[in-house]
Formats: sequence, C-alpha cells, structure tokens
Amino acid sequence: MCVTPALLQQTIFSHPSIQSFNAYSQAVFSKLRQCHTAAIGFHQFRCDDHQCAHTHWQYHSCGNRHCPACGAWKKEQWIDFKTTELLPTAYYHVVFTLPHELNALIMAHRTCMFKLLFDAAAHTLLTLGKDPTYLGAETGFTSILHTWGQDLSFHPHVHCIVSAGGVRDHQWVSEKRKNSKFIFPLAAMRKIFKGYFMHHLRSFHKSGKLTIDADHFTTLMKTIGYKKWNVYAKKPFGGPSQVIQYLGRYTHKVAITHHRIVSVEGDHITFRYKDYRDGDKQKLMTLSQQEFVRRFEKHILPKGFVKIRSYGFLKHFNKTARLAALRESMKLPPAPPKVVIPVRLRLLERYGKDIARCPKCEKGTMVLVLTVRPCYDYRITDQKQLLHLPRQVP
Repeated sequence: MCVTPALLQQTIFSHPSIQSFNAYSQAVFSKLRQCHTAAIGFHQFRCDDHQCAHTHWQYHSCGNRHCPACGAWKKEQWIDFKTTELLPTAYYHVVFTLPHELNALIMAHRTCMFKLLFDAAAHTLLTLGKDPTYLGAETGFTSILHTWGQDLSFHPHVHCIVSAGGVRDHQWVSEKRKNSKFIFPLAAMRKIFKGYFMHHLRSFHKSGKLTIDADHFTTLMKTIGYKKWNVYAKKPFGGPSQVIQYLGRYTHKVAITHHRIVSVEGDHITFRYKDYRDGDKQKLMTLSQQEFVRRFEKHILPKGFVKIRSYGFLKHFNKTARLAALRESMKLPPAPPKVVIPVRLRLLERYGKDIARCPKCEKGTMVLVLTVRPCYDYRITDQKQLLHLPRQVP
C-alpha cells in the first residue's frame, strides 16, 4: 500500500480518540486533517495557451510545524539563512538527554521543563567555553529540541551545533585543539548539566511550580541523582557542507513522516524505525491507530513554544551587526545577503522542473485565475459551499 499524506488525514489523524486530547492538540490534529484539502482553500491555475486552457487546482498546505507533509521549503529557507552565519572554525554536535524517570514530570509541565532543558544545556556549554582551560571565550551554538525516539516514544533531548571557536572582547578566539578531537570533556559536561538541572528542579518544587507530592519528589531526585546522565559529543563536522546537511536533517524534523509508514491496514499502522540498541538495525513496528495517535500527540509542543534557539555570539539580539564586525576583524568577506528564494526557483534548481510550465501542453504558462480561502472568507460559512464553487472562471 502506498501511504500518502491524504491517507494519514483520512484515517489516523481522524481517529475518534483524538477527541479525548486537550483543546490545543485537537486543534493541531484538525489542521493536519485539513492540509492540502479544499477545507483551507486552493489556488486555481489555467494555461495561458488558449488552445490548451488546461486547469489545475493547487490545494493549500496547513503550514503547521507538526505536519508530516509541510515545512520542507521553510526548512530550506532557514538553512540558507543559517549558512550565512557560519564562520571558518570546526563545529561539533553535542546532545543532552534527560533520564527517562523524569518523563511523567516533564509531560505534566512541558513548557517549564523544556525551557529548563534548554537552559541547562546552554549553561553547560557557555560555562565550559569561558573556562580558559578549554577556550576562554563565548562560544556560539544553535539548540534544537526533539522529544521523540524512532519508535515515537517520549524521549526529550536537545541537539546542539557548537562552534569550536568563540568571542572575547569583540574579537575572535580560535579553538585551542587544532586536531578537533573533542570540544569539552564529557565528564565535565555531564556534571554541570546534571547539577544545573537538579538545582533548578528543586527550586521549582520549593516554589510550587511542580504538581508532585514531597515524598514522590524526594524519591525521584534520589533516583536521578544516582544515575549517570547521558551527554555525548559526536565527531566534529568535516566542513560547512556537513553542518548544512545536519541542519537539514534535524531542525524542522517532526516525530514521523509518511515516508516511514509502511502500511495502514484496518485499525493498525506499521512503520519503520531504527533500533539504536541493536546496532542501528531497521525494524518494523505495528501499533493500533489509537496507540499511534496517542504517541504522536505526546510530541505536540506547547502553544508558542520555540524549539530552535541560539546562544552565545549567535544569540538573536544584535546578531547581524555582531557577526558583520566579527567577519571584518577576521578579514573575511561580508556574508552574502539573506534572500528569500521562491519555491518555483528551488524546484527548478533541484529537479529541473518548472512548476509554472503547463504540464499538459508544456508550452504555455500556468496563470493564477482564482484564490479561495474558506477559513478567512466570511462569505463561506458552510464547508459544503466548497462543492458549489466555480471550477473555472466565467
């Protein structure tokens, strides 16, 4: 069976169990169901060759950040902008993971706990970066929150892309380890990350931010206190191109895409996943649609929560001027301007296909003749009216 985004909309994202979720999660699933359907409107195009006059309807995408079918071109644009910020230094991939014993507490307080995870990882990298033993400067890094494992289990962690060099007194400081074998000692990162997180967790409990009884909290803190927290750093990227490839893989990723789904049969769904505990082997997992939706809902982020954040000399405040001054001090050419590239040009460059060319006669140009946006048009009060909209302009 060919699993398409439309099939996901009609089956999984329409499952009755969704009604038991909170209002925001229900709203997200509603958007996913409407993606690329007439419910959120369409553009109507017609070939300008009068002998052809081929008509095409392009349904709008929902644009939701949790949608398995959306975000590809936003990701490409984001990567282009990030590319202009790369400097001639090594970049490392560092991952900070929380113990699974905290999962229930995190699920109950997602906003403050996710923020604490970001803060603890940032504090660790900034603290060690400013230590003269390792760098003695403020490093720059981008952190990306992921909440899932390959099997859709709840597994909150942050991926960080960290520069080996940094900034001190508005001047660039090159990395001390020219062999680029490691950025900071793992033992030091684990200790600082764990200490910062647990300290603020105690503060949250003392101030009443956490809905957990004292005995349970004491037991939890003892359990995670004895554990070795998982922080690891991968080998440095080979160059800017590898950094960009990484950004493309991880930044705008969602819990699962329809490409990983093998089949939807009856009330069950089968998808591929990578088992990291078994030599990264590709395996199949079959879940009921209700269980699949339940797991998917766990990865819907709190409303308005920012999952990609920048720190150090890459922090957003005055970043453009700061990076321009750094490049000038390093005698580097100015960064290329940030340009928004239309989707038509991106497709033409990548696939050699001009989406503005008529697919039927391959001579004429598809011209926009009608736009319908039911969600924003007060005149369309009933979705059934979509069935009676003109299929071509009079």
